[in-house]
Amino acid sequence: MGLIEDIKKNKASYLMIAPYMLLFTIFTLIPVISSIFLSFTNYNMLQPPKWVGWANYIRLFLADKIFIKVLRNTFIFAFLTGPLSYFMSFFLAWFISEFNPKIRAILTLIFYSPSLAGNVFFIWAFIFSGDAYGLINGWLMRLGILKEPINWLQDPNYVLWVIIIVQLWLSLGAGFLAFVAGFQNLDKELFEAGAIDGIKNRFQELFYITIPQMAPQLMFGAVMQIGASFGVSTVVIALGGLPTRQYSADTVVTYLIDYGTVRFEMGYASAIAVVLFIAMLITNKVIAAILKRYSTE
Repeated sequence: MGLIEDIKKNKASYLMIAPYMLLFTIFTLIPVISSIFLSFTNYNMLQPPKWVGWANYIRLFLADKIFIKVLRNTFIFAFLTGPLSYFMSFFLAWFISEFNPKIRAILTLIFYSPSLAGNVFFIWAFIFSGDAYGLINGWLMRLGILKEPINWLQDPNYVLWVIIIVQLWLSLGAGFLAFVAGFQNLDKELFEAGAIDGIKNRFQELFYITIPQMAPQLMFGAVMQIGASFGVSTVVIALGGLPTRQYSADTVVTYLIDYGTVRFEMGYASAIAVVLFIAMLITNKVIAAILKRYSTE
């Protein structure tokens, strides 16, 4: 009865959140629960799901060598592009926060624009084109470093690192904007108090005053960057294809797309999705624990 009474007492609040909860349930909660269930089945979208227990997970970790390869690629993306883009976003926001509002707005637009125009992948396809007309090949051949062009987007030795570069170019997104906004809402009185207490330079201000005040923005930026780095797929497919040669740049998400939308092995694809979900959840918890140490709360 306590819940019913609470709903009656705060019915206006519950009505306000009802549309969101309805959409969240339909488009997030139900698909997640369905994916967990389907991960224990053999389901090809043409026949009813057949319960197979842990067979998909056993196959995933003990029999599927390609999955181990794409899992490694995913962690390379996550632990290279994630931290690098996170610190790039933070320090660029810190840098432009010192300018007057007009210049700051222009610089914010310049740094944020790649994430808005990120789907223009033909620019990078031209830059890393595998013939002599590609910009990188052309420059390197003029300088005498290369004698013949390298097929950057098809060679298994290079394609992963090319896509990492492109992903870093795309990485200044919502987290960057959160940092920019956070720097504009710092308590100026704390800086004055810090100067009286012995803060002598900007880096001491950053570590002892700025970072503790920006714990919410730091957490939001971390979650966004982690999600982006674990969820890399569009840029891989656009530049390297689906799948990339020898799966050299495929991630867990592109492997999931391959099994789910090309092979229609939805049970196995769901198992891949569950593993990715658990990996992202654990990483978010670790990052939250680390950032909590710097929070003022």
